[in-house]
Amino acid sequence: MKKLDRSFYERDTLVVAQELLGKYIVHKIKGKELIARIVETEAYKGPVDKAAHSYQNRRTPRTEVMFGPPGHAYVYLIYGMYLCMNIVTEEEGMPCAVLLRAAEPVEGLDEMAQLRFNKTYKQLTRSQKINLTNGPGKLAMALNITREDNGLDLCAEKMFICESDSDSNFFIGRGKRINIDYAEEAADYLWRFYIKNNPYISKVKE
Repeated sequence: MKKLDRSFYERDTLVVAQELLGKYIVHKIKGKELIARIVETEAYKGPVDKAAHSYQNRRTPRTEVMFGPPGHAYVYLIYGMYLCMNIVTEEEGMPCAVLLRAAEPVEGLDEMAQLRFNKTYKQLTRSQKINLTNGPGKLAMALNITREDNGLDLCAEKMFICESDSDSNFFIGRGKRINIDYAEEAADYLWRFYIKNNPYISKVKE
């Protein structure tokens, strides 16, 4: 699988968010690879987006990574307990990112199952298998993404995104982003993208 280079991320966030669909995220852990196919994303454009941590170019220790070079991981904690994995986009100094909202497990299934449920993959119920990575916090936990990965270069060797070598003939759906009711008019932006009919996307009403 061919690794995406920095030029892929150094583009408009809405374009990157859609083109990440179907790509593979790979995380190397203790000699093993945890691999999942990205099936749902959300775009956040800091300068104009009230839902973004970097709205109006707000620069804080938390958002500093978003102002850096594209193709780096922006990992943050929500609700005091769940981590979210984002990818910095656009040119340096333009604080934008794409949230990886859901993915389809591909390789390292037993490791993912242990991280999420402390079971082997075969021991999971059908519901647990679907719930393995169908949300941003679940995805981060299953792929063993930690706060130490904040700022990680996704063009290096530890964690990266690869081109898909599987069927890419899918339809892209779009809708409102999830759990951002506070964002006023930005809550209505159709900046969530997903592979239609994929069982691993978030369960929401359109």
